[in-house]
Amino acid sequence: MKSKKLMLAGVSLMTVALLTACSTNKTDNSSTSSSTSETKELSEKELNKLDLPQLTETVAKDESLVEMKTTEGDIQIKLFPKYAPLAVENFITHAKEGYYNNVVFHRVMKDFMIQGGDPKGDGTGGESIWKGKDEKKDSGNGFKNEISPNLYNLRGALSMANAGPDTNGSQFFINTNTTDQSANLAVQFTPEKIIEAYKKGGNSQLDGSYTVFGQVVKGMDVVDKIASQPVEENGQEKSKPVTPVKITGIDILQEAK
Repeated sequence: MKSKKLMLAGVSLMTVALLTACSTNKTDNSSTSSSTSETKELSEKELNKLDLPQLTETVAKDESLVEMKTTEGDIQIKLFPKYAPLAVENFITHAKEGYYNNVVFHRVMKDFMIQGGDPKGDGTGGESIWKGKDEKKDSGNGFKNEISPNLYNLRGALSMANAGPDTNGSQFFINTNTTDQSANLAVQFTPEKIIEAYKKGGNSQLDGSYTVFGQVVKGMDVVDKIASQPVEENGQEKSKPVTPVKITGIDILQEAK
């Protein structure tokens, strides 16, 4: 099985890839156009009235809260089933079944993101909860992207890794970049509060191509600690932690009502 990669330019002068299972290495921006068309249909006034749940640490009744326990500490993440129901159900079900227990963060890049969720631990594995069970939700290559004008790849955002549109399995990443992204955004297509939030970092170039389904609300220092781990060669890049960092378990603290 070949590793899934989507090549990205302009992150700390490096070309990087978000990995998941069973596909060829490639660049694919086709899903970005669908996201852009959604926001273009909204006026600036409508954009600025959108619910932007990532911007508050409060966990609403229609949101879920999980605690990801790792060998470097605990991370609390709220999830958004209202806007990404497939990704949230997939993540929570895997968590309950222990799918992520003792799985490593196989790829960490200090000024970009940390990635895990592959039971093989090398970026070539992982499946959705619907694989072989529900063809309407998973075509065999993964489940569909859920792109929403309400959610963005801000610093601390939890997103699905993929190899192109609709290839989501079990792998995920947390955005760690601290570089101001606000200058990269078109005012007419981006809520004002999101532009302000991107001043704290994130990866705006990923918006429209990756499903955002959660946001770290506690333990970002742990995320940064993981991202700062010494790394060794992993294929064509240095991104594999020298000392494995594991998810020891994920507790469900609140399920959306």
